[in-house]
Amino acid sequence: MESKTLYDPAAIEEKWQQLWSELGLDKTPQDKNQPKFYALSMFPYPSGSLHMGHVRNYTITDVIARLKRMQGYRVLHPMGWDAFGLPAENAAIDRGVPPAKWTYQNIDQMRQQLKRLGLSLDWEAEVATCSSDYYRWTQWIFLQFLAAGLAYQKEAAVNWDPIDQTVLANEQVDAEGRSWRSGAIVERKMLRQWFLKITAYAEELLNDLEHLPGWPERVKIMQANWIGKSTGAYLEFPIVGLREKIGVYTTRPDTVYGVSYIVLAPEHPLTKMVTNAEQKAAVEAFIAEVSSQSELERTAEDKPKRGIPTGGKAINPFTQQEVPIWIADYVLYEYGTGAVMGVPAHDARDFKFAREQNLEIKVVIVPEIGNQETLTKAYTEGGVLVNSGQFNGMNSADGKKAIIEYAQEQGFGSQKVQYRLRDWLISRQRYWGAPIPVIHCPECGMVPVPEADLPVELPEEVEFTGRGGSPLAQLESWLNVPCPNCGTPAKRETDTMDTFIDSSWYFLRYTDAKNAQQIFDSSRVNDWMPVDQYVGGIEHAILHLLYSRFFTKVLRDRGLLNFDEPFQRLLTQGMVQGLTYMNPNKSGKDKWVPSHLVDANHPVDPQTREPLQRVYATMSKSKGNGVAPEDVISKYGVDTARMFILFKAPPEKDLEWDEADVEGQFRFLNRVWRLVNDYANMGVCGKKVDLEKLTKEEKDLRRTTHLAIKAITEDVEDEYQFNTAISELMKLSNALTDGKCHNSPIYAEGIKNLVIMLAPFAPHIADELWSSLGNKGSVHQQGWPSFDPAALIADEITLVIQIMGKTRGAIQVPSQIDKMALEKYARESEVAKRYIEGKEVKKVIVVPGKLVNFVLDQKE
Repeated sequence: MESKTLYDPAAIEEKWQQLWSELGLDKTPQDKNQPKFYALSMFPYPSGSLHMGHVRNYTITDVIARLKRMQGYRVLHPMGWDAFGLPAENAAIDRGVPPAKWTYQNIDQMRQQLKRLGLSLDWEAEVATCSSDYYRWTQWIFLQFLAAGLAYQKEAAVNWDPIDQTVLANEQVDAEGRSWRSGAIVERKMLRQWFLKITAYAEELLNDLEHLPGWPERVKIMQANWIGKSTGAYLEFPIVGLREKIGVYTTRPDTVYGVSYIVLAPEHPLTKMVTNAEQKAAVEAFIAEVSSQSELERTAEDKPKRGIPTGGKAINPFTQQEVPIWIADYVLYEYGTGAVMGVPAHDARDFKFAREQNLEIKVVIVPEIGNQETLTKAYTEGGVLVNSGQFNGMNSADGKKAIIEYAQEQGFGSQKVQYRLRDWLISRQRYWGAPIPVIHCPECGMVPVPEADLPVELPEEVEFTGRGGSPLAQLESWLNVPCPNCGTPAKRETDTMDTFIDSSWYFLRYTDAKNAQQIFDSSRVNDWMPVDQYVGGIEHAILHLLYSRFFTKVLRDRGLLNFDEPFQRLLTQGMVQGLTYMNPNKSGKDKWVPSHLVDANHPVDPQTREPLQRVYATMSKSKGNGVAPEDVISKYGVDTARMFILFKAPPEKDLEWDEADVEGQFRFLNRVWRLVNDYANMGVCGKKVDLEKLTKEEKDLRRTTHLAIKAITEDVEDEYQFNTAISELMKLSNALTDGKCHNSPIYAEGIKNLVIMLAPFAPHIADELWSSLGNKGSVHQQGWPSFDPAALIADEITLVIQIMGKTRGAIQVPSQIDKMALEKYARESEVAKRYIEGKEVKKVIVVPGKLVNFVLDQKE
């Protein structure tokens, strides 16, 4: 570092943050004469402490917000808390602290941390999803879905702890399938649960991705794959001895003559019906075993595919041949029809299963060239149909159409569009979430809570043991209520909503956060929305964004919104990675060794003394490689932390933390501090600029200043390449440091623009420097500079002289001359004369503004 720190970061941070508040620079203006800009970071879960990922996310958005204000936009830049969720309940169980108290303590702590970062956030728009004045409207939205026929109940599988007799979230089940608390092997159990019918919007959610040019292409691909549209056939296979039929969906109807078995999900309602007496005990045992497996375990590609025959038979309607009915762990009832037709010759998973279970493999598709029917692995490409009755000889494309048409004519099938997307299971069997506003009456059935009775508040007098059902179900005083319709004693719904619900509409509430009469004023939300720039992690690329898009479309169709998509542009920032020590001879969490236990000069495992590998990995507590923001800020100040975060890597790339680079940014800010204060101490020049009488040095400096304005504006406006923008600030700073025309108004212009353009990146030091130049108010009240195109034109350019394509030197020539003049200057230069004098020049190649190349006669 510099031998002397020239400024006190903490002092100027406190000073200017207070002044920004007094000036109202963090408030959202309502003057609709200005164009609007909505800058939004994904709101955090209030865990109690900020990490460097937070700092990066919020700093990026803050730079954008500050820039837009200086460009004349009215900016909405809010903050809130995604405050419901399981960690608060776990804390209640482990620490004996009520979830609300734990959560609000964390919010208070993180709010203060965020304020220290000097972010230009409008705290008057703050929301917390666990506050009743927020979840009142979450419940109101649920009632809108219910009224629209988009909310319903059905049976669905949950993780069940047989010892604690409670439902577990996926994150409460370890890698061995055991409960986080009791250690019991977790079972799969069917419970009646609430769903939102997102599949009703599948086609629109897919098609509207085309209207999001401001989204990263990979995010749109991820969403499209998650929706998973496919066109295929729905086919029905009669069951021998029963009236029921097994429905399957397939994208490869051209392979239907190759069906050698049918597989049902163990949970399928037909499983018990098709199982014969001989197989009943074995099937029941297999179902019990599979029920303890998670969905991930059952569908993992590297896991063996296990199954068992039911003894039942189905009939292939195309061949009239009987095929055995099996159940297998890899078929899930929640996906498709819960049944698949096994075509082992033409599906890799079916091929593997058939080999393991010694099932028949029938080839019905062969390549158009090299008609090969002997398989060592599944042939999954298109080709020519064989062994397929009347469809033999057709190619796959024609065969699919013909087979679907035949199935429709015969009444046992049809063409069908299907989506991988499933309806959204939103009910959670726990306390810390928005209660679902429904009452179950023995006379009236399911009754929505009247809007006038919202919110259905979470009671605070709840005991947390981690055992039994939802704590809400144990609280009789809350549970038992009269039916709103008939007055009969009834019971509240005890499930609460998935926290993804809360984050699917918070960006709408920000526009009218304190409205106590309605969810928001539609004129306000339609004015501010959609969000112009959304910033957040790639880990939310699918579910959060998909659900937010779904909510927006439903509320639009309910007449509340006049736009189709919530987020115009999306920036998915990379992770912050720290230097991490890893023992390659260990596995799991044990392989990571916390940095503070390692001698960086001799990295060895403190327990085994084995050499450690150095890698960069995403900062986390488990890896022991985190850097606390407060430590960096205490040592270097907020502005340095911001500058490093922005300079080290483009926003969308991962960032490797390196304290040497942090110190580099600290040194740069000190150099700017010295530069501006040295100039201020000389007295600001008051002379007027006469652009016709500038010296060469003044022209060069003015050109450098305006090139910087142009480059920085392009970097921060279009692609958000903040790292290259800061590089341009460094170039301008160097040019001013080296400049000799300190008394010139051109130098004053350079200093002024340096400070203004530094402001979005390092807001505190920029304001202090602005003040030192004798200015009133805040630099953030200034307009963003624009460049003068005429200033970019140099009086002279450097012209490279080449002989036979090899550079021999360069000369200075006037910039505004034609090719003939350029050749003349080059011929008459001392550089060229040394090589062409006395020789024949066969050809001269002139590249305007760059070079002149002389081609000589080599015969001489």
